[in-house]
Amino acid sequence: MDAVEHDLTQSPAGAVGSAETDELSEVGPAAETRESAAADQRRTGGSYPWRRLAFWRSPDDQPRWARSALLAVTAVSTFCYAWRAFGAVNVEIYYAAAVRSMSMSWNNFFFGAFDPFGSVSTDKLPGALWIQALSVRLFGIHTWALMLPQVVEGALTVLVLYRAVRRLAGPGAGLTAAAILAISPATVSLDRGNISDTLMILLAVLAADAIGSAVITGRRRYVLLAGLWVGLAFQAKMIEAWLLLPALAGCFLLAAPGAWRQRAARTAALAAMSAVVSLAWMTVVTAWPASGRPYVDGSRDNSVFQQVFVYNGFGRLDQPTPDQLLDSSIRLGLPAPARPGWDRLLTGALGRDAGWLLGAALVALAIGLAARRSRPRGDRVRACLVLWGGWLIVLALVFSVSPINSYYVAALSPAVAALLGTGLSLAWRARLRGWALAGTALALALACGYAAWLLPAGGTGLPGWLRPAVIGLAVLALACLAVLALRRAGDRATAAALALCALAALIVPAVAAASVVTSRLGPFETPFEPAGVTAHEKQFFGAGFAAGATIPTMEAANRGAPYLAATQTSALAAPLIWASGKEVFPIGGFTGTIPEPSLPVLRNLVQMGDVHTFIQSPTTTDPRLLWVAKHCFAVPQPPGRSLLPLAIYFCVP
Repeated sequence: MDAVEHDLTQSPAGAVGSAETDELSEVGPAAETRESAAADQRRTGGSYPWRRLAFWRSPDDQPRWARSALLAVTAVSTFCYAWRAFGAVNVEIYYAAAVRSMSMSWNNFFFGAFDPFGSVSTDKLPGALWIQALSVRLFGIHTWALMLPQVVEGALTVLVLYRAVRRLAGPGAGLTAAAILAISPATVSLDRGNISDTLMILLAVLAADAIGSAVITGRRRYVLLAGLWVGLAFQAKMIEAWLLLPALAGCFLLAAPGAWRQRAARTAALAAMSAVVSLAWMTVVTAWPASGRPYVDGSRDNSVFQQVFVYNGFGRLDQPTPDQLLDSSIRLGLPAPARPGWDRLLTGALGRDAGWLLGAALVALAIGLAARRSRPRGDRVRACLVLWGGWLIVLALVFSVSPINSYYVAALSPAVAALLGTGLSLAWRARLRGWALAGTALALALACGYAAWLLPAGGTGLPGWLRPAVIGLAVLALACLAVLALRRAGDRATAAALALCALAALIVPAVAAASVVTSRLGPFETPFEPAGVTAHEKQFFGAGFAAGATIPTMEAANRGAPYLAATQTSALAAPLIWASGKEVFPIGGFTGTIPEPSLPVLRNLVQMGDVHTFIQSPTTTDPRLLWVAKHCFAVPQPPGRSLLPLAIYFCVP
């Protein structure tokens, strides 16, 4: 083990590994003095004030190539998120309608109202929708204005991940992690839509970055900052944000300076700050008079706590999901979620989204922890492995047993990228040791073998040469590693071999991400899926925007009534609200099962002449809609004009 430690700290002069090891070993007053002096020099511009304008130049404490390479990676990721992504087929119309309603008044904005009159809220917390609503309010009703925040948030995540990993494992590990995140198919798919997970992931990575600062300095303010970021992430994705707390707390307890009691107290402060920020908005909504805010969708008793912790929380474990309830109401024909199981993230659509590098990341975690087991408690590299390893394991376990949509797995991508970046950096530093070469070979064989097995025979964006290419590159890379193990090679040869290993492991997810861009896929689609599935999804999501063509006819029939229509579930109201900005009353909320509005309220609206048109399922058993079917005129529908079997009724006072 002494020989291993010698290699980890005594790389040849001028090598990347040496610079990174020196950075990792500098802890204490001397290092802080040097960092402070470097910061002062950067603020003043040194001897060349014009350098303050050269944003592509790396800070003095990083290699010259670091910032320019990071900016290039970020530019590639931004291109992938934005190129041909602003079309209707990538928009989740339910969230889009809510964003338009929220942009119409500040009351709607604050409470996350789904419809323009603010009768019902969205069935999620509105944190991520607030940013989209501000964008729409600023730039107007455009799909690009709706999705622009997602592109920005995705690009920022790449930058923050680099900083978070560099802080603990060095710039080489940070840049590798940023590059892997940029080409992650799950991340590219997610950031090409208007789903809340993009903001949640950004805020979660910011929390990890803050914990890295807390591990290095031990300062309370960084611990509280991490809790703040987790609380804000909760506003975007609710309980999922709290799943990251074990990883943050474990990293800080293990590696932060100070006595055990001090670290435990500050970990408690982390949890307290997270809880306070998470529950602040919910507490305000609960205290607000119910008559002055929308009914809370997803709850039976107008409770935002029930919405978050039952409907969107623990109720998912033993109750039908919202999508399943919606499908039972209006027969959308939605696919059933993948069955729970240990292999759930490694097969089918979830595997093609985020499974490509899961095995290699776990190998990097295990070997990295074994290699650093005798290091001091405050070892930064081990802290990095504990942080991102805890993130990956907790989320993977939860996603394996609970019903999820495919885009959820994008939350695994930062952890996978960080672990692989750290693992590759360790392999370079210990390049003369047999365990490093063996670990690299194991991770490579696992990643490439699994990719060759998972690749389907055909699918959207799948090139025929991909499987032979990954097998050939894997064999070549393993042969190079074998040569390195048998004979001592120079740094250039070792670097070339590791680069070849990285290329072999990353070629499949990189091509998968490229296929997402070229095929104009979005959050609800997965790489290499059957062409028929892709065509059906594009038709389904595009049909929501086609509803705008019916608006003039409906307005003429309503003769000035304040409500354009009333629909069973918010899902049917969403296309009409996005297209018109007019009130469409969502009966029963998103799933069609909540008690808002009541039958007396609905009857009163009809008797007052406020609403005439009702759109609902012809087989509904809801008493409110049965009353509509009994007392209103059925409008004949031409056959084949709609993707859904719907009935339309016209009511007069």
